[in-house]
Amino acid sequence: MANDFSIWPLAALLISLLGAVPIMLSHRRPNVREGWTLLIGVGKFLIIASMLPAVLAGATPSFTIAEVFPGVPFALRVDPLGLFFALIASLLWIFTSLYSMGYMRALKEHDQTRYFASFAVAISATIGVAFSANLFTLYLFYEMLSLSTYPLVTHEQTAAARSAGRKYLTYILGTSIGLVLPAMLITYGLTGTLDFSAGGILAGQAPAGTLSLLLVLYVLGFAKAGIMPVHAWLPAAMAAPTPVSSFLHGVAVVKVGVFSIIRILVDVFGIDLLRDLNLGMALTYFVSITILAASLIALTQDNLKRRLAYSTIGQLSYMILGVGMLSAAGVTGGMLHIGMHAFGKITLFFCAGAIYVASNRKYISEMDGLGRRMPITYVAFLLGSMSIIGLPPLGGFISKWHLLLGAVEADQLILLLVLIISSLLNVAYFFPIVYRGFFAAPADGKSLEGVKEPPLFCLIPLSATALISVALFFYPHLFLDLLAGIPIP
Repeated sequence: MANDFSIWPLAALLISLLGAVPIMLSHRRPNVREGWTLLIGVGKFLIIASMLPAVLAGATPSFTIAEVFPGVPFALRVDPLGLFFALIASLLWIFTSLYSMGYMRALKEHDQTRYFASFAVAISATIGVAFSANLFTLYLFYEMLSLSTYPLVTHEQTAAARSAGRKYLTYILGTSIGLVLPAMLITYGLTGTLDFSAGGILAGQAPAGTLSLLLVLYVLGFAKAGIMPVHAWLPAAMAAPTPVSSFLHGVAVVKVGVFSIIRILVDVFGIDLLRDLNLGMALTYFVSITILAASLIALTQDNLKRRLAYSTIGQLSYMILGVGMLSAAGVTGGMLHIGMHAFGKITLFFCAGAIYVASNRKYISEMDGLGRRMPITYVAFLLGSMSIIGLPPLGGFISKWHLLLGAVEADQLILLLVLIISSLLNVAYFFPIVYRGFFAAPADGKSLEGVKEPPLFCLIPLSATALISVALFFYPHLFLDLLAGIPIP
């Protein structure tokens, strides 16, 4: 597929990166600062969406920034997979920005300017990962995202927040430098390139043992994907404000980890090579452990955000599981679940934050009866839960259906059982929250007097993302049309 020179990938990257400057300069005028945030967010989404017709027609808008090493440029390229991810991330950043305004003001949080500026840099890094033309460019933006989200994780400046930040950087930077960087050097030494290419670049370049080692380095090195045993940073990062948790789980960080691994599987190794070496199936069995273990741990968590965090750990591995099946339906389902999970999970985190703003409650055992006081929030939570579980009429049903079909196509009954068992565990850790909210009496006589729905800037985003999750059940082609442009042997 030929590259087509275009300034738009660079513009999509720079609008929020440069936009961090006016956000910081407006620190004394919160309304102006947040106006800049929304203006930049909408502008970024429109620029990215403007490339959709060209990409659907087979074009790949590209821009080379600099030639860093021989055959290794710092370059951007927009293909169907990258555009799919960028559209989701940029749209959800708008909702996260709106939500942040209601949340941060309601709680009178400190350092709000730093918070919004860090967000702007982080979404720039996310789009950089989505539009990377090669592994070198992706690596640089991956590290940029790690550093720009550190101030968000440690925003509260408490001992718990600082501890979470240290764990975050230790896991994220330690694995990327210690595992991904050596893997990149080996890949470059074997092939003389780090370009992403349909069908991969490693076939015939090294013995099976070397390629197997490379896959392990990449899968564990991109620790943002939360695969066990390099997952512990993710529950710890729940010390951050809820909009940050929403960003980590729905918009960027964890999805960047999964996206990076999918890039490696599809465009560095290639489906055919993974199939020939049986590496895809080995990967599916490995991530199945994470899917089941994370779901079981989620059942034990009373802190709502930690329960959602362990749910995310399991759901991320669904995406890698699907691609590892190496069947057409499985690969489609794994990629599709990036989008379906994003809207469902961000809804759940928005709801968790809304509950905290309205009632100052973090623990599920303290939330009995809240649903009767906050019906909109709890209905949205129900819809988000149904999407993550994979129930109709929510978008998550479509991606899980493809995953189930993928397991059948791959003739893997064990993977079919993993998907069904984990979905039942999803029911077990989500539905009691909704039931207690609507039907249980407050524990220990705790009064719900004065508890009501959160401010509109919190309520509107969580309602919108819940409704979009419903719409995606009826209009999945909005995603499937883009994914159809990804060659799957």
